[in-house]
Amino acid sequence: MSKKPFYITTPIYYPSGNPHIGHCYTTVACDSIARYRRMQGFDVMFLTGTDEHGLKIEQKAAEAGITPKEYVDNIVKTFKKLWSYMNISYDRYIRTTDKYHIETVQKIFKELYDKGYIYKGEYSGKYCTPCESFWTDSQLADGKCPDCGREVIEAKEEAYFFKMSPFAERIEKLLTETDYLQPKTRALELVNNFIKPGLEDLCVSRTSFKWGIPVTFDENHVVYVWIDALSNYISALGYKNESYDEFEKFWPADIHMVAKDIMRFHAIIWPAMLMALELPLPKHLAVHGWITFNGQKMSKSLGNVVDPFILGERYGADAIRYHILREMALGADSSFSNEIMINRINSDLANGLGNLVSRTVAMVIKYFGGTLPAERQSGEFDSELIEQACSLRSIVDECMDKTQLQNALSEIFRMVSRANKYIDETLPWVLAKDESNKPRLSSVLYNLLESIRIISTLLSPFMPATMPKVWEQIGADINAVSYENAGVFNVLPQNVTVKKGEALFPRIDTEKEIEELNKLIEAQMAEAEKKNAKIELAPEISIDEFFKTELRAAKVIACEKVKKSKKLLKLQLDDGMGGRQVVSGIAEYYKPEELIGKTVILVANLKPAKLCGEESMGMICASDMPDGGVKVVFLDEEVPAGTKIR
Repeated sequence: MSKKPFYITTPIYYPSGNPHIGHCYTTVACDSIARYRRMQGFDVMFLTGTDEHGLKIEQKAAEAGITPKEYVDNIVKTFKKLWSYMNISYDRYIRTTDKYHIETVQKIFKELYDKGYIYKGEYSGKYCTPCESFWTDSQLADGKCPDCGREVIEAKEEAYFFKMSPFAERIEKLLTETDYLQPKTRALELVNNFIKPGLEDLCVSRTSFKWGIPVTFDENHVVYVWIDALSNYISALGYKNESYDEFEKFWPADIHMVAKDIMRFHAIIWPAMLMALELPLPKHLAVHGWITFNGQKMSKSLGNVVDPFILGERYGADAIRYHILREMALGADSSFSNEIMINRINSDLANGLGNLVSRTVAMVIKYFGGTLPAERQSGEFDSELIEQACSLRSIVDECMDKTQLQNALSEIFRMVSRANKYIDETLPWVLAKDESNKPRLSSVLYNLLESIRIISTLLSPFMPATMPKVWEQIGADINAVSYENAGVFNVLPQNVTVKKGEALFPRIDTEKEIEELNKLIEAQMAEAEKKNAKIELAPEISIDEFFKTELRAAKVIACEKVKKSKKLLKLQLDDGMGGRQVVSGIAEYYKPEELIGKTVILVANLKPAKLCGEESMGMICASDMPDGGVKVVFLDEEVPAGTKIR
């Protein structure tokens, strides 16, 4: 019997900077759902990736002095490193620079054009570069981008447009009469803000930058963000390309999960595209809020981004996974603070789950040498505990079906609390004082081990690194922790043997830890302020004053360290005028052999100076980098020595 398919996606993230804890929420949530469905026996396709085109990437790459592809390659490495660290079990990682995706997008664009849904026109209006979105005056919020609040600029250029109005009525019904949008409470704002006023046609190409997918029939244009980005959900399955052949199996998607700032694109534009292509619509769009920091959305520009690598190093990936999922209800914002996080780790993970496991295992070892006897005696409180444990799976199933991960975790930890209460009710340490109570004591401890088995099975999709450690301690093999066995009791052997292990979640000294974390975040924010500080220019000079500086191309023909200095290099230059020696403070950043043969910019009419006893006849030009380093400015090797630079 073939498994039932299940397709879940994160948005494809824009790699204009390194990932932060906000990216983690969406991806960890999708990973937990994917793992839960796999545990239930579904054939899961879990997709994530990166949206790598656009003006912003082109600008960032230019600032870094590298190609856009080199820029995104570097950022993608960090994304993949984080997903590996956070134990993200994605099945496919799509990049919009992948050849198969480009093929799909070009074919989709042409089909929509041929059907008459895409036409050429001219765009004139307001444009937000960070969001890569065009806006009308009526859509602006206080004259600024309604999504991110930043300044917009006037933009005017030839462009292709996608007709939205033919789909307005069907999209309104999709949002108001179906459960496509989760939570459905957001449907009304979309209908009132975008559909009722009249859906405006969507700009889908640009000519003002080149870093994008070329329009096949008009190569002055590149495909603009949303037809490129949104198509990833079907190109990754092989739609209109030969790389994969899973579209018929997995489409339509069961869940697209996105943050609320891109809800509009997935709730209105994506369905319109699919309607135009005559394809089935996704089953659900799950929209979550933002993780806020002191009431503000986390933002690189504000310098309040929390680095998940730092948190993970201190508390472990599973503790971070648990915290962010436990704190955020679908559709609502979640406030991040050091205190909330540490208190949650201490209360739920250290005092709750960790304490339950360690106490139970320790008592089995103390009272029975690690192996329970088979003889049993039931008693008061057993039935209530067993009933709650056996009903837990169906409750969690219902929460997962509604994408309510916070509620699922809340129910699981309600069972953790019930098991800890059972210890206080049955008083195992009192029972252990009388030999005749050993059968009753054995039953109590077995019931606790079984409760832990069910709890840890249902927790494993959320905390995949920790739960195998629990199973090892309670003597559960892989069959005992299957989904099927999560709904029944008496699965562990009656004579189960436990094994002492390390504390799963050591308790954190709250006051000391908050102080340490605040220092880290303050340093992070100070660094961001430094990067975003307004550049102070030197006093203005006239063109005549500028031309007093003689800049010439010069080729490095020899280079060595200055013996009396750790910072200085001595360069012999072919300057086209007989040659000269220049001393430069770049020894920390370059080895002499790395410079030989390079063409540099020489300030040729600088007064000679002596540095550490070596004469310097000029200066070479270099850039101060944001990280405090220095990069020499090199010219194309074809520029002849002595050429004047102006």
